[in-house]
Amino acid sequence: MASDRTRRKHIDVDGDCTEGSGTFIVRGGWGWSNAGLVVGDGASLLVDTLFDLRLTAEMLDAMAAVTVTAPLATLVNTHANGDHCYGNQLVDVAEIIASVATAHEMTEVPPAMMAALNAAPGEVGELFRSFFGAFDFAGIDVTLPTRTFEKRLDIEIGGRTIELIEVGPAHTAGDTIVYVPDAKTVYTGDILFIGGTPIVWAGPLSNWIDACDLMLGMDIDMVVPGHGPLTDKAGIAQVRDYLAFVDSAAAARLAAGVDAWEAARDIAREVGARTDFSGWGDFGRIVVNVETAYRSRDPQHATPDVVEQFRRMARIESASAHG
Repeated sequence: MASDRTRRKHIDVDGDCTEGSGTFIVRGGWGWSNAGLVVGDGASLLVDTLFDLRLTAEMLDAMAAVTVTAPLATLVNTHANGDHCYGNQLVDVAEIIASVATAHEMTEVPPAMMAALNAAPGEVGELFRSFFGAFDFAGIDVTLPTRTFEKRLDIEIGGRTIELIEVGPAHTAGDTIVYVPDAKTVYTGDILFIGGTPIVWAGPLSNWIDACDLMLGMDIDMVVPGHGPLTDKAGIAQVRDYLAFVDSAAAARLAAGVDAWEAARDIAREVGARTDFSGWGDFGRIVVNVETAYRSRDPQHATPDVVEQFRRMARIESASAHG
């Protein structure tokens, strides 16, 4: 059965690249990610690629009017999820930069695994196609970083200084934000989901909250999230509030001996009753977020395998949709 996710194919190019920065915004949820372009004098930097080769090629074509005079020189991958790096092979640049942790993690979920899950018979295939059926994972060769860093790296592109700041582990093992001081712009990768529920694969949630606090202290006017529309500091604060709420609620239930799956369903009901979070998409991600909150406090906590986590996310979203 096709889900709403598989129909979200409208693509916008937001931002005026001639003013020195731009964004490639893809509207939607799972796998529909954003990328950024920082334009200098005769050279440009690309922040992330997209989930498959077709989408990445469309993005590069949309940017061509700018990159013909300011060719891409550097690609930065903000983290290892495929929707931010599977298109790397199409980008002709001198170097690809990522954090050490991101580089290590980029081979853990190969495109062939995603293709196999989408093609699986029965319930598993139907489940994964409901999340990722719109994407074509054929022909993708994972192209790894040629340069890695830890904590922070300042680089220059066409006379502009760009700050790469590692804030993970949070969403993944090695999240990086890309700060462009002269444009008062930050590209957050998946440290921000706007209009959609964040998903904390790695954690701890406290690191992600710290990353939000870091960005709230920056001199920024424009915030480009990993998913969803452009935002500002108000969007950062709202994501921070969600993470703090979930972390506190999960900690209380763990202390009371509540099972993580029961806790996720219980907290989901609380989130659904709040006006600030209840309208967000991909509501079921609370399952993963509670599992991570439990695991960060109890290293012996046994997290279900990824297929079971997706089953539970789908069940919570189905229950939410039916009241």
